Amino acid sequence: MRVGIDARLIYHQPAGISRYTKHLIEELAQLDRETTYTVFQHRKHREPLANAPNFQRRTLFTPVHTRIEQPMLAAELSFHSLDILHSTDFIPPLFSSIPPVITVHDLAFLRWPHFLTESHAAYYSQIDRAVRHAQHIIVPSESTKNDVVGQLGASPEKISVIYEAAAPLYQPLPMAKCRAAMQAKYGIPENYIFFVSTIEPRKNIGGLLDAFHHLQRHYNIADTGLVLAGKPGWLYEEVFRKVEELALDKSAFFVGRVADEDLRQLFVGARCHVHPAFYEGFGLSPLEAMACGTPTIVGNTSSMPEVVGDAGLIVDPSDWEEIAIAMHRLLTDDELHRELRQKGLQRASVFSWSRAAAETLAVYRMVCQRATAPAAPARHSSF
Repeated sequence: MRVGIDARLIYHQPAGISRYTKHLIEELAQLDRETTYTVFQHRKHREPLANAPNFQRRTLFTPVHTRIEQPMLAAELSFHSLDILHSTDFIPPLFSSIPPVITVHDLAFLRWPHFLTESHAAYYSQIDRAVRHAQHIIVPSESTKNDVVGQLGASPEKISVIYEAAAPLYQPLPMAKCRAAMQAKYGIPENYIFFVSTIEPRKNIGGLLDAFHHLQRHYNIADTGLVLAGKPGWLYEEVFRKVEELALDKSAFFVGRVADEDLRQLFVGARCHVHPAFYEGFGLSPLEAMACGTPTIVGNTSSMPEVVGDAGLIVDPSDWEEIAIAMHRLLTDDELHRELRQKGLQRASVFSWSRAAAETLAVYRMVCQRATAPAAPARHSSF
C-alpha cells in the first residue's frame, strides 16, 4: 500500500490542522513499518516529519489555498504512484485520479462565512465537491459527523469518527514552579483563569470578557486575572475594544502565541481553564487542560460535551452570568476543584494519538482494498 499525506500546511500555520497532521505522521511512523508513505511538504520545510525507513519526504511547489492550487496540485501528484492520498486540510485535489481520504475538522466556515478572508472563502467553497469526491471522510467527533451528514448530505457509512488527543507534552507539573516561571516571563498574576485560542470574536471572547467583568463586580476576586494566549485572528480589534469598554486593561493579560512548553506551564499554573466557544469540531484546548490537571469550563454546544464528558463544568456559552458562576465555583470550591482535576486526568487518558493513528491506518486499508477489489460480475435477468 502506497499512501501520500499532504502536509504542506504545516509550514504556513503551525497550529490546529498542522498539529493534527504532525501528530498523525509521527504516530504512523511508530505504528506501521509495512506501508510506503510519501509525506508531501512545502519547499521551504526541509526537515522530514518522520524518520522511518518507509517514510519519504517529497516537495510540492503548489501553494496552499490559492486559485492555482487545484490544477497545479493534480499535475504535481501525477508524477507519484500512490494508492491513496490523505488530504488533512479538508479539500483533496479534485482533478487527480488518486483515491482521496479527507479529514473534515469542522464546518465553522459554513456557520460564520463572514469571518473568512477572500482566499479562505474560495478554498472552503469547494467543500461540497470535496465530500462527494472523497473515498472516505475522517471527522474528529460525532458532532462533526452529524454536521457533515446534515449540512453536506454525506452518507454516514462514508464517515469515520476518529478522536484526536492532547500531545504527550501536556501532563501535570509542579504548580508553584510553573506559576512563578510564567509570572516572571509574562507579568501575569499568580492566580489566574486561562483561555487559549485564536483571538477573534467567533471564539466568544466577548462573552468571556463579559463574564469576567461580572465576576469582578459581584465577587471578591481582585487578585485573579484573566490570561488569554493565542495569535490575533479575524476581526481581533473587536476583542480589544471590548477590553477598553469594560475597563479590563489591568486584569486581562494577552500574552500572544506562546511556545508549547510555555503553554503547558500556563495550563498547569491556571486555577481553571475556560473555553466558551459556540462551536468546535473537536476542541483540543479543554483536553490539553484536563491532561495537565486543570479543571475546564466549556460550552454546551457542538463537540464540547462529547469531549469533556462529566470531567468539566458545562455552561451555556451565550449566558455570561452562567460562565461567571462556573468560574467562581472553581476559584472558591476546593473540593470541586480536586474532583474535576482527577476526573479530567482520567478523561484525557482515554484519548490517544496512537489510537487515532491505528484507526486512520484502518481507513487507509479499507479504502485501498475497496479500490483494488475486482468488480462484481454483471447480473442478468431471466424473465
